[in-house]
Amino acid sequence: MTAQLPDHPAVKPQTFYVTIDRSLEAPRVFYADLHVHSEDTIGTNSTTYNLTYGRDVSGLDVLAFAHNDFNITKAKWDKTVELMREIHEEGQFVAYPGTEWCGSSCAGGDHNVVFLHDHEPEFPYLKSGEHVRSFEWNEEMKGAATIEPGAWPLEELWAAYAKDPEGHLLIPHVGGRRCILDWHHPQLERLIEIGSSWGHFGWLYQEAIERGYKIGASMAGDEHRGRCGGGVPGTAVFGTKGGMSGVIAPALTRKAIAEALRARHTFASTGERTFGLVRCGPHIMGDDFKHKGPATLEYRFLGDTGWDEIVAFDHSGPIWRRDLQQELGYSARKIRFRWGGARIKDRYRWAAWKGKITIRNAVINDFNGRGFEHTEETCWRESATQIGFRSDTYGDVDAIEIDVSHLDTAVIRVEGTIDGYVKVGDPLKGNPFVHCPTFEWEITGRELLAQSRLRNELPGVEMFLAFERMSEWPAPRDVSGQLEIGAQNGPHGHRPVYLFGRQVDDAKVWCSALFIDFD
Repeated sequence: MTAQLPDHPAVKPQTFYVTIDRSLEAPRVFYADLHVHSEDTIGTNSTTYNLTYGRDVSGLDVLAFAHNDFNITKAKWDKTVELMREIHEEGQFVAYPGTEWCGSSCAGGDHNVVFLHDHEPEFPYLKSGEHVRSFEWNEEMKGAATIEPGAWPLEELWAAYAKDPEGHLLIPHVGGRRCILDWHHPQLERLIEIGSSWGHFGWLYQEAIERGYKIGASMAGDEHRGRCGGGVPGTAVFGTKGGMSGVIAPALTRKAIAEALRARHTFASTGERTFGLVRCGPHIMGDDFKHKGPATLEYRFLGDTGWDEIVAFDHSGPIWRRDLQQELGYSARKIRFRWGGARIKDRYRWAAWKGKITIRNAVINDFNGRGFEHTEETCWRESATQIGFRSDTYGDVDAIEIDVSHLDTAVIRVEGTIDGYVKVGDPLKGNPFVHCPTFEWEITGRELLAQSRLRNELPGVEMFLAFERMSEWPAPRDVSGQLEIGAQNGPHGHRPVYLFGRQVDDAKVWCSALFIDFD
């Protein structure tokens, strides 16, 4: 389906894809943003506006507020709960009240609390009268000099809600106060947020899996600017598009969605209405089950710009990869340069890249940028032999696709600087810190033709440079297949296996893991 506004030519037409398949697990997939803010705490626009934006503009099926627990007043919290009940409509739109427990990383780090049950949420006080905010700091305090911690550290938050795990969902995340996975409550923490408008954090899911945690993948907006389910990147620490979670549930009801979330029947999307599903016999992603002998996994990914690769991971890291560019057949002249990652895991994480690509003994016929989030991230021709580029990456990856004649004789050199957050001074002048890193890397076209992929790992968080061959043919939008998993358990008594898909524009999907206990 293609939508366009004839009276507004500045708004580009948008094409959406619809797939109908009786073999899928549920009548339809539901899209959720479980991490939404408003001006009631640290955000913009009213709670009413943001709720209706998520429902009517972003077209979400499920939404959960996450008011910063230290900042929301009792009166505003009560009003939010009332609004959630008013906007909720079984079969049409599911809304859950929730908070963001804002503990420092040294106390466990940020965790969202989603109230899945139908009765009155126990916040900001338990029925027994205990204070369950991380701490309190808002306009009602009127300059009070003393700030007293409430439910602090994370164990006290667990104690508040562990009596009813089925009625609650705790979601650790990164954002500003990075969660520390030394803390984990398996009954309450059923999902982990591995991306948002703060960036892409696939490393966090892999860390949880390596630790043996049986936890599902989710993404959310963490939108502080009033556009849940559709946040636009490029403002300060919010460098990527807000994410969302796909939920596999039999119906759009509060009970069915709650059960699906706690069952980990989810996939994490970087904000696109993409789709990922992994099955093993009667089981789907998120399930924990016993199996005898090798397991056959079936997968399917649906996208829009075309899938570049599908990768399977277990507790040890990547165990299988499907390269769609290779399957389509490499071109003799089409290549790309990719770069990305983040400098650090915490709040001011982004890497500010500035560089140039020089290609000698060959002809640059054409080039095109991919993965750029806004117009300040771009690439340009500096000369007949040079392409300049500038972008910021927050764990995401950007790319330049290049059409090159005489690749076999080419010498390709990339060089530049990696800057970061400018706390003092003019951000337009860059960071005055003298140790701003530089990078230089030179390869030959003959090396690339022979090896197809060349990668240079850099310090930081998944920071890298890569040159890769590409196909002339468009990448497939619908990818499915099978893979066999050997019957070996990991060090925690089971084998977790999850699949990850990446499109050519760096749109990504992580499917929740299957937790297989091999006999």
